[in-house]
Amino acid sequence: MIHPTALIDPGAHIAPDVTIGAFSIIGANVTIGAGCEIGPHVVIKGPTVIGERNRIFQFASIGEECQDKKYRGEPTELHIGDDNVIRECVTMQRGTVQDEGVTRVGSRGLYMAYVHVAHDCRIGDDVIIANASQVAGHVWLDDHAILGGGTLVHQFCRVGTGAITGAGTVIFKDIPAYIMAQGNPAKPYSMNFEGLKRRQVPESNLKALKNAYRLVFRQGKTLQTAMAELAQDPTPQVQTFLASLATSTRGIIR
Repeated sequence: MIHPTALIDPGAHIAPDVTIGAFSIIGANVTIGAGCEIGPHVVIKGPTVIGERNRIFQFASIGEECQDKKYRGEPTELHIGDDNVIRECVTMQRGTVQDEGVTRVGSRGLYMAYVHVAHDCRIGDDVIIANASQVAGHVWLDDHAILGGGTLVHQFCRVGTGAITGAGTVIFKDIPAYIMAQGNPAKPYSMNFEGLKRRQVPESNLKALKNAYRLVFRQGKTLQTAMAELAQDPTPQVQTFLASLATSTRGIIR
């Protein structure tokens, strides 16, 4: 299951059924869970923990030290969940001690070719990041977020649950839950109703979300006034949207 040209450090912990392709390098303090497939020419450095059934394609760089001048060689970590697909030339880097010290990547994600996930990011479950998107340090991408090809995310920004960006979007502020954003800088255009329908959200809930979108982005209200009105709506998706507004630290796109 391990190609004879692969280099495996004795300090690595690899489940018995893991496959590792030609010329891949697995460093010390790397843990790879059951059912993972590591392609050829992949470099994985530790401390890194990779869950089960992940597929990592050729030329990916996983768990390298971060591109941050304040990093001084501390033993920071990268944690990756289960069932992810990590395509060619993806880079995912470890954290910094100035943050939690761990970069966290969830489960069931799709990371297309040339995606970069920087230090201290928090990536949720079921996230899709399309080709050549670049996610800077300390960024949070919540569950079901989708970044279109070539999206750039400034450090410390947060992209909310179920939000989606168009190709080439540049993000300098937080994107609230479910918002569909596009442009440089990113601006809101609608909500990701198609994605919500795929997750079988009832039509009545979608209608409530449409009203919430109008309140915040189309009626000229202050954000505080719109949030006060949203607080009266018990719809779960509206409350998720409201929470993403209330917890923003960089301000929201508007």
